[in-house]
Amino acid sequence: MDQITFHHDTVLSDVHMFLPNARHLMTRLNHVGQPVFISKFRILSGVERHDDNSDPRKSVEEEKHDDVREDGEQDTDVTKEEAGEEGAGGSVEPSLDKDGDLDVTHRPRRNPVEDSGRDVVCPVILKQSDPGQEEEEESTDNEDDEGFKDMIRIEHTMATPLEDVGKQVWRGAVLLADFILSEPVMFRGATVLELGAGTGITSIVMATIAKTVYCTDVGEDLLSMCKRNVALNRHMMESAGGEVRVRQLDWLQHDLCTDADAEFSWTEEEVADLYDNTSFIIAADVCYDDDLTDGLFRTLYRLCSNFTHACTIFISIEKRMNFTLRHMDVSCEAYNHFSLCLSQLQDLVDGRCSFRVEQLPSNFAQFLLYERIEQLELWKVTATPLPRDQAHSHSEVLSS
Repeated sequence: MDQITFHHDTVLSDVHMFLPNARHLMTRLNHVGQPVFISKFRILSGVERHDDNSDPRKSVEEEKHDDVREDGEQDTDVTKEEAGEEGAGGSVEPSLDKDGDLDVTHRPRRNPVEDSGRDVVCPVILKQSDPGQEEEEESTDNEDDEGFKDMIRIEHTMATPLEDVGKQVWRGAVLLADFILSEPVMFRGATVLELGAGTGITSIVMATIAKTVYCTDVGEDLLSMCKRNVALNRHMMESAGGEVRVRQLDWLQHDLCTDADAEFSWTEEEVADLYDNTSFIIAADVCYDDDLTDGLFRTLYRLCSNFTHACTIFISIEKRMNFTLRHMDVSCEAYNHFSLCLSQLQDLVDGRCSFRVEQLPSNFAQFLLYERIEQLELWKVTATPLPRDQAHSHSEVLSS
């Protein structure tokens, strides 16, 4: 494989495009032949969070200058010379070459190979991933990161067809992770279900606070990647007493898979725990297709209507604008359908539970470095089971 080819249906994540100094190294091919990268997401300290809230990209620029200082090469001589000339207040005669043309003195350039501070990307793909080799690398990675309790390591792809976008890291997942970290008291010790978890980054962050996180999605290759990410970050969760269980949950299927022979299936005890103890359901940037959005809301309704207790749902979404030939204008059809489903859920009266919908402000602290654009939104849905007598009354009205 000499190069990565982008087809017309390729979808590219933009999370990493605003981190010019971050290193995202290609490590292997996954089971379906897609290049897999690994990136590090550091949980920012209090001082860094304060700076980033004003402009998340500011710290990126500062980091670029820091890298120059660390390399020990600065254009100090040129800068001082220029400053001295300007400070003298006198005019400086321009330097001319032998032909009388302006002779421009360029600043010395560092060797891009030796001193750039970046790794030279020359990937050579020898073979697809070997499960035994992955386990060996996993144990080594965990040992290397034991001293970095604030570092999250995530395996992901950079570009995929639409059906595999769950293998990428999206801004909605990082926004939801920020919200979780900003509300530790709310989630401490809770049982949480994530729908459409993708790479698992939000579930991993949640497990640093919550007790049990059911991290769910569909597709064996995606769930395997998610499971590996959980293993890569086990040191963060174990120190907090949290646990992530990667399980299959298909929004288009009515029942959970409990086949003991199937990988990522549920045990009967886990199913009981899910329905008896789940306090929160989270979903990050999963409403980009109308059919999937319908499946998400059907799943939310089916789960919450079978809970005997109230449940809070947090959904992050990025409002993506597209030009459509049908409207001959810029529109956001996926977001509009999501809004319609929210409205229908709130207006639903079936005698089993009620739903209250509200949009939350996005001005909470930023713990991870990314571009928090104004199109990112966070929604809260509160599902409350109705009392038996009220539910019975509603049922009579619906049946008449």
